[in-house]
Amino acid sequence: MNIFALVDCNNFYASCERVFNPSLNGKPVVVMSNNDGCAVARSEEAKKYVGMGAPIFKCMDLVRQHNIQLFSSNYTLYADMSQRVQDVLSQFTPNIEPYSIDESFLLLNGFNHIDTNEYGQEIRNKVLKWTGIPVSVGIGPTKTLAKIANKLAKKNKMCQGVLDITNHPRTDDFLKSIEVDDIWGIGGQYTKLLKRNGIKTALDLRDANETWIRKKMTVQGLRTVLELRGISCIELEEAVSDKKEIVNSRSFSKDVDNYQEVSEAIASYATRAAEKLRIQNSICGHISVWIRTNGFKTEDPQYSNSISCKLPEPTAYTPLLVKYALHLLKKIYRKGYKYKKAGVILMDIVPAQNIQFNLFTNINHSKNQMLMDAVDKINSSWGSEMIRTGASGYKRQWSMKRSHITPCYTTNWKEIFNVA
Repeated sequence: MNIFALVDCNNFYASCERVFNPSLNGKPVVVMSNNDGCAVARSEEAKKYVGMGAPIFKCMDLVRQHNIQLFSSNYTLYADMSQRVQDVLSQFTPNIEPYSIDESFLLLNGFNHIDTNEYGQEIRNKVLKWTGIPVSVGIGPTKTLAKIANKLAKKNKMCQGVLDITNHPRTDDFLKSIEVDDIWGIGGQYTKLLKRNGIKTALDLRDANETWIRKKMTVQGLRTVLELRGISCIELEEAVSDKKEIVNSRSFSKDVDNYQEVSEAIASYATRAAEKLRIQNSICGHISVWIRTNGFKTEDPQYSNSISCKLPEPTAYTPLLVKYALHLLKKIYRKGYKYKKAGVILMDIVPAQNIQFNLFTNINHSKNQMLMDAVDKINSSWGSEMIRTGASGYKRQWSMKRSHITPCYTTNWKEIFNVA
């Protein structure tokens, strides 16, 4: 029988901020989305005041009243802290699937001789000691049950952050306490379908008729039912699959009404997308660009458009991708509008070793590859965009608003943590 553990970092973004500012412990903390728009992470103390996704500008009275500490999203810091947690988890089993930035599945097959609850506590203690990040551990015979166990471990303080529901005598009670919409893989439409047919809890779904489930929810729905019954149907994915499409987009910090600033944003997004492409050692054959105005400002003229083209040959060469992105932008850009968001999409992605050169182009691929390798190495060592294309601009008044950003303590020598 398989044994899965789901390790989930508690209030991850907020916890990352607390690692380097212990004075935040016990205080309500909220981390905001891009442009400091909405709440995307909250400490336990903040959850009773600010809802997930709540627009911050509507909550300012509560923020002042309860002294809620606001932070802009520091993705560089969070990604590095996530990797540090992964490094610690790798000491407990070689079989790990990073499911998201704050969640990982661990396969504990062959650990039958140990007390899994004690092992889970050991995981929690070591991750907290070595990274400062608190985690919860849910253990079960399937990934779906491990997810449920993790949710219950967080809710019930008696669990002390760890719950193993493998062969647990109260498994039925646990499943009965989980609403069907809280089950991993059950979306909004399926939730409505299930509730209309009297299936309201995880226990109801576990005991549902297999034929009806397969007819109404396809094979994927049947897998969820079997997983709830303790039959493992979703394997651990230890190798991260390469992305088939890479999207890079952001909302501007302000409405932009001139071509120069929009073009700087597009060049910057194309540059970042190209970096992601090279990280997975891939190349792309199509590129798409899109722009749009602020749909919430109904008093302003509205416009949105997108365009794509096939490249002469697949590439991950930044200058070439920026060139085509700007070429496409010129075709769809219209004066007289205030643009709020833009993006670049790379498609037809294949492994770099599969490249088929075009006989009718005079491109020195070896030289281009050496240049990109050097740029990536410098940016990796000295900070993102230490070297970037001139087309992506310098002042960048359009760039994402982050008024409450903290230093990138772990990845930038200039922002390293100081101890007085």
